Amino acid sequence: MIKKRYILKNLGCANCAAKMEDKISKIDGVSEVSINFFTTKMSIEFDETKESQILKKAQAIITKIEPYTKIEI
Repeated sequence: MIKKRYILKNLGCANCAAKMEDKISKIDGVSEVSINFFTTKMSIEFDETKESQILKKAQAIITKIEPYTKIEI
Protein backbone atom coordinates (compact mmCIF):
# COMPACT_ATOMS: atom_id res chain seq x y z
CA MET A 1 0.00 0.00 0.00
CA ILE A 2 1.06 3.54 -0.77
CA LYS A 3 -0.47 6.85 0.31
CA LYS A 4 -0.50 9.87 -2.01
CA ARG A 5 -2.08 13.32 -2.11
CA TYR A 6 -3.60 14.97 -5.14
CA ILE A 7 -5.14 18.39 -5.77
CA LEU A 8 -8.71 18.36 -7.08
CA LYS A 9 -8.84 21.30 -9.47
CA ASN A 10 -12.20 23.10 -9.67
CA LEU A 11 -13.77 21.26 -6.72
CA GLY A 12 -16.83 23.38 -6.03
CA CYS A 13 -19.10 21.62 -3.55
CA ALA A 14 -18.52 20.15 -0.07
CA ASN A 15 -21.45 17.74 -0.45
CA CYS A 16 -20.05 16.57 -3.79
CA ALA A 17 -16.65 15.99 -2.15
CA ALA A 18 -18.33 13.73 0.43
CA LYS A 19 -20.08 11.78 -2.36
CA MET A 20 -16.77 11.39 -4.22
CA GLU A 21 -15.04 10.18 -1.08
CA ASP A 22 -17.74 7.56 -0.46
CA LYS A 23 -17.68 6.19 -4.02
CA ILE A 24 -13.87 6.25 -4.41
CA SER A 25 -13.49 4.33 -1.14
CA LYS A 26 -15.34 1.43 -2.81
CA ILE A 27 -12.86 1.07 -5.68
CA ASP A 28 -11.02 -2.26 -5.54
CA GLY A 29 -7.50 -1.66 -4.20
CA VAL A 30 -8.35 1.52 -2.25
CA SER A 31 -7.94 1.12 1.50
CA GLU A 32 -8.54 4.73 2.57
CA VAL A 33 -9.56 8.02 0.96
CA SER A 34 -10.14 11.47 2.38
CA ILE A 35 -11.19 14.58 0.45
CA ASN A 36 -10.84 17.97 2.10
CA PHE A 37 -13.13 20.48 0.38
CA PHE A 38 -11.41 23.54 1.88
CA THR A 39 -7.90 22.58 0.77
CA THR A 40 -9.19 20.75 -2.36
CA LYS A 41 -6.84 17.86 -1.57
CA MET A 42 -7.52 14.15 -1.84
CA SER A 43 -5.44 11.75 0.27
CA ILE A 44 -5.70 8.21 -0.95
CA GLU A 45 -4.09 4.97 0.21
CA PHE A 46 -4.10 2.22 -2.38
CA ASP A 47 -2.40 -0.82 -3.85
CA GLU A 48 0.43 0.78 -5.82
CA THR A 49 0.33 -1.98 -8.46
CA LYS A 50 -3.15 -0.72 -9.42
CA GLU A 51 -2.38 3.02 -9.34
CA SER A 52 -3.24 3.76 -12.97
CA GLN A 53 -6.54 1.83 -12.85
CA ILE A 54 -7.55 3.38 -9.52
CA LEU A 55 -6.84 6.94 -10.68
CA LYS A 56 -8.83 6.38 -13.91
CA LYS A 57 -11.79 5.03 -11.93
CA ALA A 58 -11.52 7.84 -9.38
CA GLN A 59 -11.48 10.45 -12.16
CA ALA A 60 -14.56 8.86 -13.75
CA ILE A 61 -16.40 9.06 -10.41
CA ILE A 62 -15.31 12.66 -9.87
CA THR A 63 -16.37 13.70 -13.40
CA LYS A 64 -19.78 12.09 -12.97
CA ILE A 65 -20.38 14.09 -9.77
CA GLU A 66 -18.67 17.35 -10.81
CA PRO A 67 -17.90 17.44 -14.57
CA TYR A 68 -15.21 20.17 -14.37
CA THR A 69 -13.22 18.74 -11.46
CA LYS A 70 -9.92 17.08 -12.36
CA ILE A 71 -7.27 15.18 -10.41
CA GLU A 72 -3.93 16.99 -10.77
CA ILE A 73 -1.19 14.40 -11.01
